[in-house]
Amino acid sequence: MDTVAVVLEEPERLVLSRLDLTHPGDEDVVVDIDWSGISTGTERLLWSGRMPPFPGLGYPLVPGYESVGRVTSAGERSGRRVGERVFVPGARCFGDVRGLFGGAARRVVVPGAKALPIADDLNELGVLMALAATAYHAMAGAERTPPDLVVGHGVLGRLLARLAVLAGGEPPTVWERDAGRAKGAQGYRVVDPADDPRRDYKAIYDVSGDSKLLDTLIARLAPKGEVVLAGFYSEPLGFAFPPAFMREISLRVAAEWREPDLVAVKNLVETGRLSLDGLITHRCAAADAPDAYRTAFTDPACLKMILDWRGYA
Repeated sequence: MDTVAVVLEEPERLVLSRLDLTHPGDEDVVVDIDWSGISTGTERLLWSGRMPPFPGLGYPLVPGYESVGRVTSAGERSGRRVGERVFVPGARCFGDVRGLFGGAARRVVVPGAKALPIADDLNELGVLMALAATAYHAMAGAERTPPDLVVGHGVLGRLLARLAVLAGGEPPTVWERDAGRAKGAQGYRVVDPADDPRRDYKAIYDVSGDSKLLDTLIARLAPKGEVVLAGFYSEPLGFAFPPAFMREISLRVAAEWREPDLVAVKNLVETGRLSLDGLITHRCAAADAPDAYRTAFTDPACLKMILDWRGYA
């Protein structure tokens, strides 16, 4: 059994290749992928060659951790059944080609436990489950303060803001300098940071990936406020100590989502409490993947690009 997959052979050299697939076992499922998303965070760093040392990193690799498809074969102990619509957060089934993260392919073999059943009518919106779970993970925990400021109005920033609105209380503010990306707020306000005089934020969630922004954010905190680093940073971070000392700030790093986060956002989405509308802006046939990745990484108007794999056998 084989598949067509996106292969990043080296930085900025991306091709479609036919790869052999690992033979599925009793606990595995075979999933035919309909749509996969392109991440403008970690995948952009992989594509550009700026990804810091990371477990499993190396070329060639199959990227992608935002895939939706249908189960076409299910092992006896997989816990899944043929015909289910599932979200797949990547795969490692391509032999010598690394699966980091391995979801950008027409067909994958994954353990059934990693294939999350989702509502059939979610269709392409299901690719957003990973980013929704990432946003949820950053905010999860009764002791954690929801953001009253989110830095960046990309997909992750929008999801954080929408979850903060769901949490109740005063709606958050979102910083965004690009006028085009500032559009699309749902129950919160988006401002240019130059137009925001506030310096009493309790919890600032940064999803910009800008490693030089910490001093600016610390200056906007209330005493005992918190900065949450919810993006991914390719350069070392630093900050001036005296302002942080005077405010007695907290600094927290939010890592990737865990399975309970994914289950929680699935419930929020399928019950209609968390909307995923308006987040996918670009679509492209998988055959045009090289152009799609370049557009996703270089066009500021592109919030989320998805590849449509349904034309491949």
